[in-house]
Amino acid sequence: MAQPALKPALSLLDAAPTVPALAGVAVRFAAALTKWGQRHSTRNELRHLSDYQLYDIGIDREAARAEIEKRFWQG
Repeated sequence: MAQPALKPALSLLDAAPTVPALAGVAVRFAAALTKWGQRHSTRNELRHLSDYQLYDIGIDREAARAEIEKRFWQG
């Protein structure tokens, strides 16, 4: 039922003016910074989990270590 209501909204997006190039770059940069910050925080929290907590989320200590050692920009 929600699909017919989406079509007019999507057509409004298609009709919207394009974003200036610099604004698009700024938005992509802000999104990258946010993603990098989340990765850093998540990996830092992962560092402090016990073996039981790691088991509970389905990874072992070696997999956690491999994830923790990644740089913030690495997916």
